[in-house]
Order: sequence, then structure tokens, then C-alpha cells
Amino acid sequence: MSYDAGPLGKVYVTGVVSGFAQAQDNVYSYSFVSTPDGHSIADVSNAQIFINKPDGLVQFFAQFGAYSLPDLGVPYVKSGDALNAWYGPFSQGYIKLAPTDSFSIEAGKLPTLIGAEYTFSFENMNVERGLLWNQENAVNRGVQANYSKGPLAVSVSWNDGLLSNKYSWAWLSVAYAIDKSNSISFIGGGNTRRTTVSTAVTPLFQNNEQLYNLIYTHISGPWTIQPYVQYTEIPKLVAVGSLKKASTFGGALLVNYSSPKIAGLSLPVRLEYIATSGSLTDGSPNLMYGPGSKAWSVTVTPTYQYKIFFARAELSYVAASSIAPGAAFGPSGNEKSQSRALLEAGLLF
Repeated sequence: MSYDAGPLGKVYVTGVVSGFAQAQDNVYSYSFVSTPDGHSIADVSNAQIFINKPDGLVQFFAQFGAYSLPDLGVPYVKSGDALNAWYGPFSQGYIKLAPTDSFSIEAGKLPTLIGAEYTFSFENMNVERGLLWNQENAVNRGVQANYSKGPLAVSVSWNDGLLSNKYSWAWLSVAYAIDKSNSISFIGGGNTRRTTVSTAVTPLFQNNEQLYNLIYTHISGPWTIQPYVQYTEIPKLVAVGSLKKASTFGGALLVNYSSPKIAGLSLPVRLEYIATSGSLTDGSPNLMYGPGSKAWSVTVTPTYQYKIFFARAELSYVAASSIAPGAAFGPSGNEKSQSRALLEAGLLF
């Protein structure tokens, strides 16, 4: 829907409404919020409105409403709790100045430059975000400059990282379109200072990390193929008693096949592997399921969309190894795997 806003020009109002149901085994004994995880869950995954002015010298975007963030390998947080735990009812929004077609600068509550997956479920091939996404930031307050010329696109950002309200993070994203079917991106940066801020949305160790992505994308006919690798490093944090550096290294393959015979039908698949450094005996911090832990996952998400309506089922499996006692799945934290089956349906307007 578009509206004439006088001297501002056209303003567009769009949105998403969707529901979510999930069953899982080896339920966690802990949660980030007061509402515990469960074997079966039904919830609103999205009830959001977007207000957007995407052209002219002065542009803006604002995102309001409720959401949940289904995510592999961690407890599910219901939408009512997610608003307080994560990004609030005004989850993203910024003002952009675009003096030319090739240069712009924006400021506000920005989506991250990091990673191959976006924050909200409807934006991605799969409903749940993956294991690599768990190490990344998603929304940050700050400023960002963008420049593009021909096949090259560059963005730089100064921000507060994992929404820490401490403006000490720097990001660089460089993307190059090799041809109409292939592109490659490098993204890197991190916190330039040490900080002890620690909340549900601002995990202590990840809020001090350096993070690097290399992402390749191939699009040809019904196929989208996107492999990427990721490396993170966390420094010593003497102020909180962490006396050893730590790191993660992981890779993922995202593949989507859109049926040429049945319009609206697609089959996304995601494969992942991630490993953390250290061991239970060397004093390394825990970045996943204990120092030195490893995990892999597979996610399959048959999807159908008809005009504004969509429905998708999902099966996912996560397996961990070298876990610390009590740090993985199940009531005791000692189970090494978790399976989920879920359904999301709704409309985009």
C-alpha cells in the first residue's frame, strides 16, 4: 500500500502476520527469559508493520510490532518475551540521505551487515536461524555509509554491536558481482574496545568479538546456492576473569530450489558445522556447548507461497560433541542432539 505524503513523496506501508507451532525433543532446562521452553509450542512468529520511503534525497524505514526469533541450538523465546529480551516493539528504523544513486548515509537502529541470514523468520529461506547466526550480531544502533559503482558495493558502519549502547564497533562489507549469476562478499569487523555489558541481547563474550565472513552466492534458474565461512575471535577479558582468548570457526551451505513446474513451491536446505577453541581444563570461555565444543546441523524447509499467503514446514537436527557437563541439550544439559519439527504460516502484504 502506498500513500502520498506531500513533499516527502510516496510512503509505502507493508507488513507480515504469521503463526508458528513447534515440537522438539531434549528440551532445555534453562531459558533466557521467565517463560520456560517446552516440548510443544504455539506462538505468533510475526505481527509487524513496515513504513518505508525508499527513494529521493531523504529516505526512511521503520519496523514495528511483535516477533519471535526461532533459532537452532538455543531455547525458543516466545514473542511476548522477545520484545523485552531483544529489540523492543520498534525493532529497526533509520533515516537515510541519498544525494546520489551511488552514495548514501543512514543512521538509526540498523540491520547488521554480518552473515548470510537476516534477523526475522520471514526474511530467510529457513524459519529458524542457524548455528553460525548464534555468534553474530543482528540489530545495532549507529551510522552506516554505502557506496556502489558497477559490480562493486561497499558499506562501512560505526555502531554499538549487539545493541550494547556502547558505540565502539566498526564493520566493513565489500561485495563484488562477478557476473549476473555469481557474487562474492567479504564482511569483517568487531568491537574496538573491551566491555563488560552482559544482557540477553548482548552476550558478554560475543559483545567483545572480532568476526569475519566470506560469502559466495550463485543464482541460476531455479537454483540459489550460497556457501560461506565464518571466523570469530574473543580476546582475554581480565575484568570478568576470562584469562584466555577463544575463537569459533564454521561453515554453512544454503541451497534453495524453486520448482519451475509448480509456481510458489520451493525447497530450501541448510547444512552447517561450527567448532570452538579451548578445552574444559585450559580456562577457555564457553562460546557454545562448552570450551572446545563442536556442532553440526541440517535444516529442510519445504515452502509454498500463493500471492500474499505462505506456509512452510521445517525439520531440523542439531548434533553436538565435546560438550561440557550440563551445557548442551535436555533437562540435565548432557544430551548431545536436538530434533525439531515446526510449521509457520501467514501472509505478507
